[in-house]
Amino acid sequence: MSTPRSDFLNAIMDRGFFHQCTDLEALDQECLDGMVTAYIGFDCTADSLHVGSLLQIMLLRWLQKTGHKPIVLMGGGTSKVGDPSFKDEARKLLSDDEIADNKAGIQSVFDKYLSFGDGPTDAVMVDNADWLDGLHYIPFLRKYGAHFSVNRMLSFDSVKLRLEREQSLSFLEFNYMILQAYDFLELRRRYGCVLQMGGSDQWGNIVNGVELTRRVDQQTIYGLTSPLITSASGAKMGKTAQGAVWLNTDRLSVYDFWQYWRNTEDADVGRFLRLFTELPLDEIARMEALDGAEINEAKKTLATEVTALCHGRAAAEEAAITARQTFEAGQAAEGLPTVDVTRADIESGQAVIDALVHAGLAISKGEARRLIRGGGARVNDAAVNDEAATLALSDISAEGVVKLSAGKKRHALLRVV
Repeated sequence: MSTPRSDFLNAIMDRGFFHQCTDLEALDQECLDGMVTAYIGFDCTADSLHVGSLLQIMLLRWLQKTGHKPIVLMGGGTSKVGDPSFKDEARKLLSDDEIADNKAGIQSVFDKYLSFGDGPTDAVMVDNADWLDGLHYIPFLRKYGAHFSVNRMLSFDSVKLRLEREQSLSFLEFNYMILQAYDFLELRRRYGCVLQMGGSDQWGNIVNGVELTRRVDQQTIYGLTSPLITSASGAKMGKTAQGAVWLNTDRLSVYDFWQYWRNTEDADVGRFLRLFTELPLDEIARMEALDGAEINEAKKTLATEVTALCHGRAAAEEAAITARQTFEAGQAAEGLPTVDVTRADIESGQAVIDALVHAGLAISKGEARRLIRGGGARVNDAAVNDEAATLALSDISAEGVVKLSAGKKRHALLRVV
């Protein structure tokens, strides 16, 4: 089709969110005709979302900014089954208490991005356990199971890849796409929801919901997907060598979150600015044209703007100042990730290897040893060359801290208490 006329579709296409849609022209007209209610589902498989979910959260934000109503669907019900899409093996089955704890952990992040309330375009948060937990299996199968072709379900990439690799796919997981389709049907009935959005790996599940609603309720609804985002080098978004880049501060410090974006590859700066910030497109175009040392300033802007949305402007500016002090002024800035040690630990000659693990700069003693052997470990910016090296009272600064470093970009403080 030609350029969309609606503000929402225009915005997400210009900024790189769009991958495919079940009927783009009709959805564009719906957006022009009035407010559209749309949802994205988030299963409660961990107590925090990570950066891999951020594109979907931003999609909901742009939906609301352009005059429409977002629904955040918590998967309290579907988390008991587990989405098999493009997974090599079944997810660990979670207890009801674990799901409830995870749900509580991830809910708070949406308050940073969306406005909740009772107004026409205010976001709402619902849990699919409200309808899935009460389903009677036989009546559900009789009423809705006939609308699903096993032949077609087996043809979806999310299932086909698992089978082609001869990796087990349980009947429990196979039910997931039926439950997700039923979610869409229920949300249309309860909230007038006409659009489900998600990553391109959810295309098959989304189409099932569109078709089920058409067959059962004779209603037209739509599906829209975004591309799966990887870095220019092919790395998956939200993952680093040190683990997931979490959105909750109890899982990852604001400084480390800022630093993740600061380390963006040069080729990704413009794309990530369009997707993960709200800076004007002309300003982004100017910044992505920079090269050499100047591109680093664009990366700092990216890091600060993304962090401001997730953690607040003040925390983002503090992280930027901490980074500047650490990298440019060589100071042990207060905003670095900090863990406590006792003075007795230092007096007894705590091993640098143990300190690196305690500070989260290495996941094991073996990794800490390799870091030292590779010349990447530092104490107060001085290289550590001996795997048997220990800390001393003289390493404690006037501020009562010891600065540890792993390579040039990862730092932490030991606070002596």
